[in-house]
Amino acid sequence: MTPHLHHTRAVTRRHFFQTSGLGFGSLALNALMAGDTHAANAASGHPMIPARAKRVIYLHMAGSPSQLETFDFKPELKRLHLQDAPPSFLEGKRFAFIKGVPKVLAGIFPFQQHGQSGQWVSSLFPHLARVIDKTCVIRTVHTDQFNHAPAQLFVHTGSSRLGSPSIGSWVTYGIGSENHDLPGYVVLLSGGKTPDAGKSLWGSGFLPSVYQGVQCRTMGDPVLYLNNPGGMDRSLRRRMLDTLSQMNHAEMQRSGDPETLTRIAQYELAYRMQVSVPEVMDISKEPQHVLDLYGAQPGYVSQAESADDPRVLYKGTDPTFANNCLLARRLVENGVRFVQLYDWGWDHHGSSPGESIDETLPIKCQQIDRAVSGLLVDLEQRGMLDDTLVIWGGEFGRTPMMQNNVRTELVKGFVGRDHHPYAFTMWMAGGGIRGGVSYGQTDEFGYYAAENPVSIRDLQATILHLTGLDPYRFHFAYQGLDNRLIGPTSEGKVLHDILA
Repeated sequence: MTPHLHHTRAVTRRHFFQTSGLGFGSLALNALMAGDTHAANAASGHPMIPARAKRVIYLHMAGSPSQLETFDFKPELKRLHLQDAPPSFLEGKRFAFIKGVPKVLAGIFPFQQHGQSGQWVSSLFPHLARVIDKTCVIRTVHTDQFNHAPAQLFVHTGSSRLGSPSIGSWVTYGIGSENHDLPGYVVLLSGGKTPDAGKSLWGSGFLPSVYQGVQCRTMGDPVLYLNNPGGMDRSLRRRMLDTLSQMNHAEMQRSGDPETLTRIAQYELAYRMQVSVPEVMDISKEPQHVLDLYGAQPGYVSQAESADDPRVLYKGTDPTFANNCLLARRLVENGVRFVQLYDWGWDHHGSSPGESIDETLPIKCQQIDRAVSGLLVDLEQRGMLDDTLVIWGGEFGRTPMMQNNVRTELVKGFVGRDHHPYAFTMWMAGGGIRGGVSYGQTDEFGYYAAENPVSIRDLQATILHLTGLDPYRFHFAYQGLDNRLIGPTSEGKVLHDILA
C-alpha cells in the first residue's frame, strides 16, 4: 500500500468508526472470546422473552414428502381418482412439471386414527403413530415458492434468495451455546446428497461467520481437517495457534475487519473440538437398548451415501438417519443449541427409477419412522423433551394430481406428484408445544387451507418466540436495515394456539 493510499484510508469515515470510540475492535474481540452478549444474557437467565425451548432439533426432509400419503387423509380424492383434474385445480396456477390437464390421484396408503387425539396417520409411520400424542401436527402450512432451492432457502433463511442467515445461525447468534467446546449449530446429512439449496441453508449470511452451521459426518472424522497432521502434537498446535492469534490481532488493529475476530474464534473452537467432538460423536458408547430404540447401528456405512444416484440404492433398513437422530440427542445433551438434520430423497415425481410414491416413499418412511419416534421417546425419558423443540417437515407439499409430464397413466414404480405450495403438513413437538394437537384443516381435496392457514413466517416467528427471541424486535443491522428472520413486515404471527 502506498503512503498516499494508506493516508486516504486512515481518514475515511468507515475507518474512523472502526478504530475509534475506545477501541470497538478490541471490545468485539473480548465479546467473542467470552461468549457473545446474547449468549451471556441467555446464560444469566435474561433472554428477550421467557424461553420455552433451550435447544432445537430440526428434521428437514429435502424434496418434500407427500402430505396425502403421510398425515393429511383425504378420502374424497377416491371419488375423483384418475379423472381429469377439475378446472379449479388448474386455473391461474403454475406448476413445476405438470402439463395440460393431469389426472387426480387419490392417496395410495391406508390411514388410521391414533392416540387420544385421534390423529390421522398413514400406515407408513407405525412407530410414530404410537407417539403421535407428543406432537402438534400442522396441516395448513403454505409457502410462495414452488421450486426446491428457493423454497428451502425461504423456510430456513426467511428469503428465497442467497445471502441471508439460516434460522440456526439466528438462534445461536441470539442465545449462544451452552458448551464452548462444541459448535452452537451443527448440521448432519443423510440420503446421499446435499439439499438443492446447498450449504447456504446453514450459512450465516450477513451475521458473523462464527454463527454458521458446522457440518459433521457420521463416519470417519466428524469434521474434516480437524485432527492434527502427521508430525504435529497438541502442544505444537497450541504454539502455532498462539502465533496465528498474534498475527490476526495485528491484522485486526490494522484493518478493523470483524471477520478477523471470527477467524480467531474459529481457530480456538477447532482446537477445543479436537477433544470434545470425537467423544460426543461416538454413538457406540450408547447402551444397546438405546441403539435399538432408534434403530441405530454404530459404524454403518451406506453405499447410497457415496453413489451418483443414491435413490436406486435406498433400503428401508439403512440406519444412517437413525444414527444422525441419536447424534442429535447426544449433541443437544452436551449443550449444542441447534441441530439440523437434512435427509435427501423425498422428491417423488415418479418420472424415473427411485423417485416413486408407491415404491420409494415407503422406503424413506421406514428409514426415519423408528428413528424419529425413538428421538421423541428418548428425549422425554431423559427429561429433555419439555425444553427441546423438535420440528419435522419439508419445503412444500405434493399436488392432489399425478405428475404427467413423462407418463399420463399410472405405472408401478413411477407414481408421482408435483410440487404443491398451497397446503402441506409439518409437525412440532416438545419445547413449549402442546402435544396431541391437530392444527388447521385443508379442504376436502387437500389443495388449500380451509381453516387456520400457517405461513412460513408464522413458523419462523413461533420458533424464535419459543427460544426466547422476540421475532419482531430481534434483528441485525446490515446495509442500513434492521434485518429480521421474519422479514421487514409483521406478517409472521406467533402460533399461540399450539403453545403449551
